[in-house]
Amino acid sequence: MQYKPQEIEKNWQEHWDVNNLFEPSEKHDMEKKYILSMFPYPSGDIHMGHVRNYTISDAMARFYRKNSFNVLHPIGWDSFGMPAENAAIKHSLHPKTWTYDNIEKMKKELCSLGLSFSKDREFATSDDIYTKFEQQFFIDMWNKNLVYQKTGLLNWCEDCSTVLANEQVEDGLCWRCSNETTQIEMNQYYLKITKYAEELLSSLDKLEDKWPKQVLLMQKNWIGKSKGLQFKFLLDDVSKSKLGNNFDDFEVFTTRADTIYGVTYTALASEHPIVKYLMQNNLLSDCVVRAIKDMQKQSSREREIGEKSGVSLDINVIHPLTKQKIPIWVASFVLIEYGSGAVMSVPAHDQRDYEFAMKYNLPIKSVISSDFTTDNQAFTGKGVVVNSKEYDGLTNDIAKDKIISYFEQNNLGKEITNYKLKDWGISRQRYWGAPIPIIKCSSCGLVPESSQNLPITLPFDIEITGKGNPLESHPTYKYCKCPVCNKDAQRETDTLDTFFQSSWYFFRYTTPSNKWKDVPFEKKDVDYWLGVDEYIGGIEHAILHLLYSRFFTKVLRDLGYVDLDEPFDRLLTQGMVLKNGSKMSKSKGNVVSPKEIIKKYGADTARLFVLFAAPPTKELEWNDDALDGSFRFLKKFFAKSYNAKEINSIPIIDNKNLDANEKLARKKLYEAVVKSGDIYGKSFAFNTLIASCMEALNALSAQNNEDIWSEGYWILTNLLEPVAPHICWDISKRLFDLKNFNKLDIDDKALKSDVCTMALTINGKKRAQIELPKDMSKEDILIKAKETLAKWLKDEIVVKEIVVPNKLVNLVIKK
Repeated sequence: MQYKPQEIEKNWQEHWDVNNLFEPSEKHDMEKKYILSMFPYPSGDIHMGHVRNYTISDAMARFYRKNSFNVLHPIGWDSFGMPAENAAIKHSLHPKTWTYDNIEKMKKELCSLGLSFSKDREFATSDDIYTKFEQQFFIDMWNKNLVYQKTGLLNWCEDCSTVLANEQVEDGLCWRCSNETTQIEMNQYYLKITKYAEELLSSLDKLEDKWPKQVLLMQKNWIGKSKGLQFKFLLDDVSKSKLGNNFDDFEVFTTRADTIYGVTYTALASEHPIVKYLMQNNLLSDCVVRAIKDMQKQSSREREIGEKSGVSLDINVIHPLTKQKIPIWVASFVLIEYGSGAVMSVPAHDQRDYEFAMKYNLPIKSVISSDFTTDNQAFTGKGVVVNSKEYDGLTNDIAKDKIISYFEQNNLGKEITNYKLKDWGISRQRYWGAPIPIIKCSSCGLVPESSQNLPITLPFDIEITGKGNPLESHPTYKYCKCPVCNKDAQRETDTLDTFFQSSWYFFRYTTPSNKWKDVPFEKKDVDYWLGVDEYIGGIEHAILHLLYSRFFTKVLRDLGYVDLDEPFDRLLTQGMVLKNGSKMSKSKGNVVSPKEIIKKYGADTARLFVLFAAPPTKELEWNDDALDGSFRFLKKFFAKSYNAKEINSIPIIDNKNLDANEKLARKKLYEAVVKSGDIYGKSFAFNTLIASCMEALNALSAQNNEDIWSEGYWILTNLLEPVAPHICWDISKRLFDLKNFNKLDIDDKALKSDVCTMALTINGKKRAQIELPKDMSKEDILIKAKETLAKWLKDEIVVKEIVVPNKLVNLVIKK
């Protein structure tokens, strides 16, 4: 019979859909598995990254379902965000229309892959009912003092009259109009994630050996806990006078108190209050002002990774220990949002400071001596302190402690624990997002909306032009009554960062949709399903999404919604799909369309290929020949199934009565069964499982026992169903009673082998290997070994013969 994947797949997808076979049970008396892929943005078309991500999770879900677990395998849509507004401008479509049209389109494409998602628990984060509970969470956080508003710096395009995200600023220019951007101060809402910094760090210990080490390290580095010295640099009298005696000092923090004698300049952010004062009072030259304004146009990322620039302010501070004057500079690499927006600079022992000092010819003073020297870079290692007065000769670690103690004893500063982590800015000045539920009242100030008025929904009658936030100019949207005093007030027009939506969506899935109107989720459902047993997604989400989701979980716990510390028990970060060595992208012209692959080869071939071509955590290089190979294997698998007979249960086979080929076939089959358990429990190296199944099919094809064919297909269709479900369901329907089909016990006798693999060596160097019966005599083993090694033994004299039973033969030849 000919393998026709399109017909087979259409029939089984309809069967699964009509019979709702993938809905989890609402009974909580079964062992559960919560398998979750990071949900997609509805961009309009699925790509090979989607195929890989969701095939991995689907294989897991199908495996555990077959093994009698209650499986939750949901799908949803991360549907708010900037791309919808860009599409609205480009295609003259409403963002909501564009978004929900794309969802329907992508659902059909994902369905064509045979993915076993729950239909009942699907939602989009832009659904009004989802927004309702999200806004309630915001209000709860506001009432618990976990949300606040303060002035923050934002990228601004004057031509577009809009705020830009960092990724929308390219080389200091607006990505839409190429106009120069500036940074402006605007009121922003922040979540106090820093309140949870220590717990976010310490609870990573619970995820050791469950999350990739690389991800744990990235999380730790982002939180960035460090101990150091916090102290003030005092301005000298001349500088105080120049600043109108409005400033006496500024504060800095350093983790390298041991290098304090090496400070040769200090640096301020371009937005620092001292810099502002000098500019506003015309105390700087025009060229200095221009240089500072150029720095202010740069995004934070550009300042961190771009070429360092700066200007001198011609004012000084006094070194707290040497009492020498130290010049103050403005430096692009100093960010106002980090710490105090001021740093002490030690160019001899900090690479960033070194590069800046070299560019502007500033002094470099070494205060750490070591046998290890470097050229054209700072020395950042450990050593002995020099040029540091009474601390000379101490190791830098001891000197650091003593210098901090001196500062504390003399009230010059103090040791503090600092974190790189900063509070999470959640305000976005755009339309397509969840409205922030805050009312601005002239009498009451900022107050949260009344919960009974939720959700606050977006007006549909807007026009997105790319200039400003359309909510701000809408005729009615922002005008409302204060929920406290009932006076006329105005609604906040900022919307929430989309990370806010994606930080709790996995809770929503745990509760059936018939309860979603009343609650965000039910606690008893969360208690049963969470944490997520297997979370699958790209490494690009290893920091912010995972960090914010962990933070959100701890906040919901403290608000009484859940009893949970960590949301994701295990994490798998799948590698990218590459073609010609580059990530697939439209701009590079190297995109492979999943739709075309399914049309030509079928979904099972696409699924088999992405799981077979590389382990899931590694990058997958596209290979047309390997895709053809996957299709050929499935054609062979389908054709050979007609060698098996119809059965209701797995045949009972006595291994004693079998010939060598029959024994080998059964051994290969049951080795694949054993490997399957290891793979799903530990490595998820689907490629090795598929390879084992291919070996087993080859071994089956070398024998003619009909019972072994039937046993073999009972096993192979079970093992391959998570990978290539359509063909396996089709073969199983024809050959087996599906009610009993999932039962798969291991026949230990089949795993025992009458043969062994022996290494053949000459003078200890391996030349070949051979399979021989375990009970073969030493004499016969040597005869077979010499036959195999004949080409190496020609004209040689064997002086010694060593046989290690069931392991190796070593022939020693005369040298």
